[in-house]
Amino acid sequence: MAGAAILSFAPVAQAQQGGMDQVINETVAPVSNVIAGAIFYSVSFGDVEFPLIVGWLVLAASIFTLYFGFVQFRKFGHAISLVKGDYSDPNDAGEVSHFQALATALSGTVGLGNIAGVAVAISIGGPGATFWMILAGLLGMASKFTECTLGVKFRNEYADGRISGGPMYYLSKGLKEQGKPGLGRVLAVVFSVCCIGGAVGGGNMFQANQAFQQIVNVTGGEQSFFAGNGWLFGLVMAAIVGMVIIGGIKSIAKVTEKIVPFMAVIYVISGLVIIGMNLDHAGDAIYRIFNGAFTGAGVAGGMVGALIQGFKRAAFSNEAGIGSAAIAHSAVRTKEPITEGYVALLEPFIDTVVICTMTAIVITISGELQTDLTGVALTSAAYATAFSWFPIVLALAVVLFAFSTMLSWSYYGLKAWTYLFGEGKGKETVFKAFFCLCVIIGASMNLGPVIDFSDAMIFAMALPNVVGLYFLMPVVKREAAQYWQKIERGEIKRVK
Repeated sequence: MAGAAILSFAPVAQAQQGGMDQVINETVAPVSNVIAGAIFYSVSFGDVEFPLIVGWLVLAASIFTLYFGFVQFRKFGHAISLVKGDYSDPNDAGEVSHFQALATALSGTVGLGNIAGVAVAISIGGPGATFWMILAGLLGMASKFTECTLGVKFRNEYADGRISGGPMYYLSKGLKEQGKPGLGRVLAVVFSVCCIGGAVGGGNMFQANQAFQQIVNVTGGEQSFFAGNGWLFGLVMAAIVGMVIIGGIKSIAKVTEKIVPFMAVIYVISGLVIIGMNLDHAGDAIYRIFNGAFTGAGVAGGMVGALIQGFKRAAFSNEAGIGSAAIAHSAVRTKEPITEGYVALLEPFIDTVVICTMTAIVITISGELQTDLTGVALTSAAYATAFSWFPIVLALAVVLFAFSTMLSWSYYGLKAWTYLFGEGKGKETVFKAFFCLCVIIGASMNLGPVIDFSDAMIFAMALPNVVGLYFLMPVVKREAAQYWQKIERGEIKRVK
């Protein structure tokens, strides 16, 4: 996963070994292995394994695409207009703008997976994996549209202006309206528990761990001042995270709306420059992507292998169907839930279709795919073919994306926490303090099994979420019909 974690794609290396690390790992490992084995249960296709949870997400995305008549293509232009604020009313209930909600949700998905995960995917599945990754990303846009519409539709709005929303609310309230209160409550609780586990592990400790490793790598490796001092790095990171998240979603959105576009633009522009410098190889790269998608030449599993790696990367990258983004989008200022559904469908497009594809094309065009490199090292080497200094920029990107991911997932975890234990400053403070403590732990320890467990928790969120989405699809369709009727009647007008 781009923002939360890379699952099995990246080893969680650490300079500090043994001691408390070993105790924690040995304690967590038995539980982690069982849960991760169940969530990521795979079926074999020749030499390749296909996690059924990926099939669960891609199938749901395909169903939503058909049910809503390819909404991601028909309403793409309207989504852009909404993000620009063309229909925004500052007096609507909510805490953040459409753009801020989009940036906050993107900060939870755009990250290390776009940089390293894509490299691993095409190392295994060949350039053809890129084609299937793009297809799965386009389908995932319909999943984001569905879940984020429901997030706003069933959110809680409080007298002080605060908002709480997300799958836990539309599962409990939405299914209650359909006469299934018991099922809705169970699904909501399961989702919330998994969300907290995923936020603390993949959305926090993994991010701090990988950010620390990048800092060590670019400051001298084992000779670096930071080597062996992960706790110090974690302490600084925790202090910065704490200063931001104490202000809630408004504070988080103000930071993410600056970090995410800044890093994404630098990354994409750098990629475009490299493509421009190697324009004579661009045609060959595109041919290899399309040809490899249907032949899988030279990769494990042939075409099936390329398809599986592409689908896995898209699912792990954009979180479509996981339900996490619906929590951030629920805080938007709007009185029309469907508007945020349209805005949210842009997420997989930006995350997977644009940024992940840029990474794949640069790696393919650079010729570095023929080396033994993989992960961050492969992406770094590919960009370094044009910019010798790019590894430093990449390290900065990893740290900033890790930071923004922690901000987003602190909010996701907090809202799941308050759903289970109730609203209140005291309860929120307890979670925020614990979250910051986990930043220090994540940076200073080797937490392999803990990360495996949190990855499983994140993808387990998709099980109750997608079940609820199937029941509530008609609600989204009604919201869309009513919204466009209002526009036709002139009740909703452009404000700029």
